[in-house]
Order: sequence, then structure tokens, then C-alpha cells
Amino acid sequence: MAEQALTRAAGAPLIAGNRVRVLRDATENYPAWLAAMEKAERSITIESYIFADDEVGNRFAGVLGDAARRGVRVRILQDWLGARGEATRHFWSRLRQSGVDVRWFNPFRFAAPLAWLRRNHRKSIVVDGRHGFVTGLCIAVRWEGDPARGIPAWRDTGLSIEGPAVADLSRAFARTWGEAGPAEPETMLNREDVAPAGDISLRVIATEPATTGIFRLDSLVAALSRRSLWLTDAYFIGLPTYVQALRAAAADGVDVRLLVPGSSDLGIVKTLGTAGYRPLLEGGIRVFEWNGPMLHAKTAVADGRWARVGSTNLNIASWMGNWELDVAVEDAGFAAEMEASYEAALLAAAAVTLFFPWILVVPFAIVAVWIGVTLLVNGWKLRRRRHAWRRRSTA
Repeated sequence: MAEQALTRAAGAPLIAGNRVRVLRDATENYPAWLAAMEKAERSITIESYIFADDEVGNRFAGVLGDAARRGVRVRILQDWLGARGEATRHFWSRLRQSGVDVRWFNPFRFAAPLAWLRRNHRKSIVVDGRHGFVTGLCIAVRWEGDPARGIPAWRDTGLSIEGPAVADLSRAFARTWGEAGPAEPETMLNREDVAPAGDISLRVIATEPATTGIFRLDSLVAALSRRSLWLTDAYFIGLPTYVQALRAAAADGVDVRLLVPGSSDLGIVKTLGTAGYRPLLEGGIRVFEWNGPMLHAKTAVADGRWARVGSTNLNIASWMGNWELDVAVEDAGFAAEMEASYEAALLAAAAVTLFFPWILVVPFAIVAVWIGVTLLVNGWKLRRRRHAWRRRSTA
């Protein structure tokens, strides 16, 4: 019954026969992506939210241009809003001139002035229909940092996937590619066309606006968890229904933890997220703030059996408004690796506790008492004066 419930909630079947590797930060993700691209023989597809015109972006642009020149079909689906301020027209012109096909996803249109709020927030790469990557990382130097100058890399997580599930990644790209331009004749890859590469079962959850697949799945996992539910999120603004699901799990003895950035590149989101700490903490959920550089990962691991990695943040924009892409893995060995990574991350994090500001209350209390005593004394003096005045007036 739980298997059916997970399939229905996610809107995605469980796919067996895959090989999955966890890739941490840009130090592991970028080299793996570039190596796969350099070996590409037929096709490369990229869904990106940010593709910057900087040292990292130009490194990828060079590899993609080389692939296109040797006959590989290279397609980039770039979100219009995510590209604002990240790359010049010249950067994209150079990519197109090298043979790369670029489409902009959901650019601003005066005919639909609010439609731009729905973004393609997915981050995925598929090479030759055989090797896929699903990740929280974008392509920009801030993810890589600059150790020589003391600038640390951003903390983030991605997956390398080989096996039948790559067919679902290809289909997800084809659908959003079609949203951004004219339909193209394309032979769709089926799972049966991709040979098994391992023994891991997973779901590819490609959500679109108003489908809420990940929201339903996250809520269901919170309800089904028995031992532990450890969450990492970059831009947490929990909906009341999800917060209540976490509180109910914690009340039932589940070890619920939330790891979020200590400081954020989006200050207003951080402020809103912090405002929601109290109901979490009062409900028994442990909240930790990362003390290192920006924490951009979006992961979850439950009961040592289930784990999720992808682009979806725990907020209404990701859950209900965007195109997102996540992978939910059901494998004890993979979940154990995710738990070990989570515990290692907590070594660089600080626990958030409920704080009552007595140091501020005491001075205010003293002032309030002083004012009260002053009013009482002055009132007593005033009454004595009135009494004396009445005695004189009747004498």
C-alpha cells in the first residue's frame, strides 16, 4: 500500500536497474559533467536556471561548443529570469555560432505580464541518452568558489544516474523544450531502450505548475516516516500544512531535522524562513543553520531507506509554481550515504534554540515598576492635597 501511495503522490513510477552516485559541491559535480560532455557522441541536453558568463560558464561553453563542432547535437534550455544579469548577449551569440541550440524558457510578455513568475527551476544534463545528472547546482563561479583567494565553494548536492531512469530525464527535457519553442520531430527514448546499469530503484519526479507532485510526496513521506526525517533546504518557507506534518511526525517520536543556510544570497527569503522557526522548534523539530558558505542543497533522507535530491525547495514557489526536477531513491545503501553526509554537514552547523530575551525584559520591567510607583506616589500626594483644600474651604 505504501508503494502505491508513493507512486500516486509523486505521479512517477519506481524504476529499477539504475546506478546512482552522490556528487557533492562543484568539486565533484563539475568535473563529472565536463567529463561526460567531452565523451558525448550524439547528444547533450541541459536545463539550467543560471548559466553565467564567468570563468566556470565559459569553461562549459567551450566544451559544449567543441562537442557541437564535432557533430554532437547540443541543446540548452535556459530560464529567462534566471539569466538576468548573469550573461551577456555576446555570450549566448558565441554559443549559437559554435552550433549550440539555445531556447529561452518563459520570457516576459506584455500580453501575460504575470506569467514570468512561473520559472523553469530544473537543473539537469543528459548525455547520449545514457548518462544523466540531476542537481541543485547552477553553472557559475560562485558554486566553485576561489580557494586561492579564500572564497569557499557553495554547499550543494547532485546525482549521477545511469540506467533506465535516464529515459525519464530525456522525456522531461523534451516536454519543457517543447514549451519554449516549436515542436520538433524527435524519437522519444523508452526505459526499455536503456540497459540496466545497477540495482538501485528510483523515481524521476518532473513537476510542473499546479501539479504539486513533490509537495504531495514530501507530505506523504512526513506522514509515513517512523524513525527519522532529515531535511536540507536552501530557501525554506514552510506552508502551514507541511509544518504541521513535520510537527505530527516529531510528536510521534520521529527524529525530524532541518538544515538551512546561516546566511543567504536571498535575504528576504532567509528572513521569512527564520520567522517560521518557532512553530518548528516548539513542535520538537531540530533546526540547524549552516555556518559555512551558502548552503544551496535541496535534499531529504527518511528512515534510512528513502532519499530525495533535486531542484525543489521547501516553499510554495517550488512546490506549486515552477517546473522542477527531483529524484527520489529507495535504497538502504544510498540512504545511508546521504545520512552520513548529513551528519558530516552538521559538524559545520549550529543548532537553533528558542530564546526568550530576558536581558531586554529586565530593564523594561524596572522602568515599568518605576513608572507604576511614581504614579502611585503622585496619586497619593494629589489626594492629600485635595483633602487639605477641602478642609480649608469648609473652615
